[in-house]
Amino acid sequence: MEAETIERAAGANLETPSEQATRCHDVPRHLASFYHLNRVPVAGKFCNGTACFVARHLNRRRWAEAEQQESRIYCVGQCFAAPAVAVEHARPYMEVRARHGVVLGRLIHGPTRTLQSYASLSGYKALEQALDLSPGEIVETIEDSGLRGRGGAGFPTGRKWRALLAQSSPERHIIANADEGDPGAYIDKYLLEDDPFAVLEGMTIAARATGARHGWIYLRAEHPQAKPILETAIAEARAANLLGEHILRSDFSFDIQVVMGRGSYICGEETALIRSMEGKRPEAQARPPLPTERGLFGQPTVVNNVETLVNIPWIILHSAAAFHAFGFSQSRGTKVLSLNSLFRSPGLYEVEFGDPVQSIVDDLGGGLRTGSLKGLIIGGPLAGVIPPHLLETPLGFEELRAIGASVGHGGVIAFNEHTSIPELVHHVFSFGGYESCGKCTPCRLGSRRVEQIFSQISKNGGADYWDEVEFAEITAALHATSLCGLGTGLAEFAESILRYYGKELEPCFR
Repeated sequence: MEAETIERAAGANLETPSEQATRCHDVPRHLASFYHLNRVPVAGKFCNGTACFVARHLNRRRWAEAEQQESRIYCVGQCFAAPAVAVEHARPYMEVRARHGVVLGRLIHGPTRTLQSYASLSGYKALEQALDLSPGEIVETIEDSGLRGRGGAGFPTGRKWRALLAQSSPERHIIANADEGDPGAYIDKYLLEDDPFAVLEGMTIAARATGARHGWIYLRAEHPQAKPILETAIAEARAANLLGEHILRSDFSFDIQVVMGRGSYICGEETALIRSMEGKRPEAQARPPLPTERGLFGQPTVVNNVETLVNIPWIILHSAAAFHAFGFSQSRGTKVLSLNSLFRSPGLYEVEFGDPVQSIVDDLGGGLRTGSLKGLIIGGPLAGVIPPHLLETPLGFEELRAIGASVGHGGVIAFNEHTSIPELVHHVFSFGGYESCGKCTPCRLGSRRVEQIFSQISKNGGADYWDEVEFAEITAALHATSLCGLGTGLAEFAESILRYYGKELEPCFR
């Protein structure tokens, strides 16, 4: 009893794992209205995402359907066929290419959905090696590799793992963030659906490195096809003693469960995701404490992006040095990019950091299928726009940041003269206003204000003028006070528009 009292005083959550799992799958009735797709089928819905918006001239009927449907859906993971509609089973053909194959090495040959097919391609060899290493040695390997998070922030993965390893709590969690839904990025969807064991193996190695016993995959509601695939893969892994108690007859135990999202972009932010799993209103939280100190159920937690986790087995198998040899500067390894339908060759491409953005447009994408390139958004729409004269910038975290852009999640959205800048501003701020959790006042009110103004400008051809000072003030407030990337991303988008496309906005301002 005394030990229990001490644990409660320390803020530990004494629910059993099964009670915690039940809480993760339940959503309180008073919060159900927060989510856009709570118990709403996705199949048949038309996409409102940015990749579909800039391609609306390719199929105006589909875009009209998207604008008229009752609830918006901001990415169905088919940006290569935009404007898109969510399908239940079959999906259009998509190009997949990898020069080095760290992440897409298996996908270029087709889906690897069974344990047998994954094992035939060296699957779980990395876990076997990891079990012969100490947790500290695994963390050191990831640190030496230079791997940074592939979800947008680019935080060093090894540093995050070391922070979790240093915690004293015996209960720790690994969460695969499969709810990052930047419109234009469909990388995670196809890794989850076509290479699920790579995600599971990466999570299991992460757990071995950090002392975690509980794993969770928080899956986007917009990707329902991935759920049965993941659950089947988890069952196969358990049956083969690759998950569960005493994995591969070792003293290491770890298991994974899938939790479905309910349609909310903000849940891609790690603190909002954790609150969603706990049955609370999914709002971004101020830090510290960091999730590695106090995360899911008040226990230390690491949240990693799906693509980040798929890198892990390759690094363990081939060495930190081999991974670090790819890339340049502070951006090491490779990055998967998803190209939208305005390219002649849309699809998934794995490239080495350091390649100029121009080569992504011309060599991989084959240029645009119609019109001329007006701008490029990487990791958007909550990111800066890259104008054509800056396409020689190398693909790198700091290098793109220097021009007001971002690597982000890796979605590459090209747009041409069919998209006016006022229309694009209206679309992006409409997305921001719709998906804001409402916690930060400038994000909640400022995004709606900009949306309303540019809606009038788009409809009236610039006849209703607006004060440029107000636009700049809202942008500055978003930058200074937003708790998460939704507000700051809107600000970065607006700043790049003013910097590079100011002349096209001049008629809109007094």
